[in-house]
Amino acid sequence: MQADYVIVGSGSAGSALAYRLSEDGKHSVLVLEFGGSDAGPFIQMPAALSYPMNMRRYDWGYRTEPEPKLNNRRLAAPRGKVIGGSSSINGMVYVRGHAGDFDHWEESGAAGWGFRHVLPYYKRMETWHDGGHGGDPAWRGVDGPLHVQRGSRSNALFKAFVEAGRQAGYEVTDDYNGEKQEGFGPMEQTIWRGRRWSAANAYLRPALKRPNCDMLRCFVRRVIIEEGRAVGVEIDRGGRIEIVRANAEVILAASAFNSPKILMLSGIGPGAHLGEHGIDVIADRPGVGRNLQDHLELYIQQQSLQPITLYKHWNLISKGLIGAQWLLTGRGLGASNQFESAAFLRSRAGVEYPDIQYHFLPIAVRYDGKVAAEGHGYQAHVGPMRSKSRGAVTLASDDPGAAPRIAFNYMSHEEDFPDFRRCIRLTREIFAQDAFAPYRGAEIQPGEAVQSDAALDDFIREHAESAYHPCGTCKMGAPDDPQAVVDPECRVIGVDGLRVADSSIFPRITNGNLNAPSIMTGEKASDMILGRDPLPASNRQPWVHPEWRTSTRAAAAQA
Repeated sequence: MQADYVIVGSGSAGSALAYRLSEDGKHSVLVLEFGGSDAGPFIQMPAALSYPMNMRRYDWGYRTEPEPKLNNRRLAAPRGKVIGGSSSINGMVYVRGHAGDFDHWEESGAAGWGFRHVLPYYKRMETWHDGGHGGDPAWRGVDGPLHVQRGSRSNALFKAFVEAGRQAGYEVTDDYNGEKQEGFGPMEQTIWRGRRWSAANAYLRPALKRPNCDMLRCFVRRVIIEEGRAVGVEIDRGGRIEIVRANAEVILAASAFNSPKILMLSGIGPGAHLGEHGIDVIADRPGVGRNLQDHLELYIQQQSLQPITLYKHWNLISKGLIGAQWLLTGRGLGASNQFESAAFLRSRAGVEYPDIQYHFLPIAVRYDGKVAAEGHGYQAHVGPMRSKSRGAVTLASDDPGAAPRIAFNYMSHEEDFPDFRRCIRLTREIFAQDAFAPYRGAEIQPGEAVQSDAALDDFIREHAESAYHPCGTCKMGAPDDPQAVVDPECRVIGVDGLRVADSSIFPRITNGNLNAPSIMTGEKASDMILGRDPLPASNRQPWVHPEWRTSTRAAAAQA
């Protein structure tokens, strides 16, 4: 019940931390995880991705407070309650984020987290497989624990999406995780040999094979702090309250919801809020739980005139055959998340790097798998990447077993609705190109009649969904920043021996899905915790559109 390093959470960052902190054999590492096994096809089969995020067995089951700007809807806010955390229930999409995201982190006080500092960690963590589809090998990793691949893109609609983007005058890119993010191109997946390549498969299982790394199934109640230092964690195991001691440090990697919750239950957070719940204040940090961010997205759906979409498999017999093929061979439609083409675009001239992301899918269906449009269709998931809206995670009670209150405050900034309208109209422009002519039927959603700003705004309020990318609630910044929770070494300001290393420390949300930057955070934090010199900074420069101040279209089109 003690170890040098006690890690709370076995998710994307926590698994990477366990792997790296135990790697040299000099330190004992104990991972605390409440969730159960990730065995079985619902998690391991990529095409089954809509199941685990909707199963209470694997998901904490959190919901937002009623969102005022979204017709007071309460949105699902899934987080993984399972070995591997959210990397075991996510969509397996791999996006590093844009160089500009990390340079912004550094400019806002996260010294040492600029793009030149994080790129070497992205390369260290990857084994990249281009699958003969092109790419940017000089920017990619070759021997890391995390396998990254591309789908086969055998469905003609995947190529139609990229070609339509080119026809509309936008950039194309061979590798949005390489030098050039901007443009239409192949999407990347954390899938290997037909299986979900979660942080559990990549990092945690190899770590647990070592004699100095172990995992304890338990519920973490709070961090124990004595004389200003974290000395352990109070846990509930089988109804008994016990103490796990940390000889060196406690590291929270429990998600953008649970990391701030645990800090507040431990007496670290906004003093007045803690006082409301009768919690003694150890460190008055007003930023704990604040700065909550996410990506919202819409599903723009079009009927397909040709029966080539995945709808033909939307029945029990076909699903059973796909599952059987996957179980026997690890191949077929079951071996892909079906997100195989993507785009990153700039919404308007004067935006320096992309602020819109697309996932393209050759079926018209909700992300949670609950509703498929009747008949053949295709869709683009689209949304702005850098909303200025901010929310908060707060305590509902001093009971550790109570869910936190989650209020994203979605669409509360004046730019949010115009940004989303731009996304809808841009998607319609892309779907109207000649590349889609052989397939294009009627628009399913929003529908041809939804054209005016007011009508689009009504559609957004009713249909915008979370992309499940919460972050920012334990913001990393300069020690003298009153809103910062951790310093650039991930140390909780005001308490010794305690760090946070997960997506909650992101000062601002990155461009794209958050699994990759969360793993990178665990990788980079591990070197800091062990007192190692950081990997040498990279001198690679990302591509920036030469006419970004005046145009959103392809540079060649300006000539």
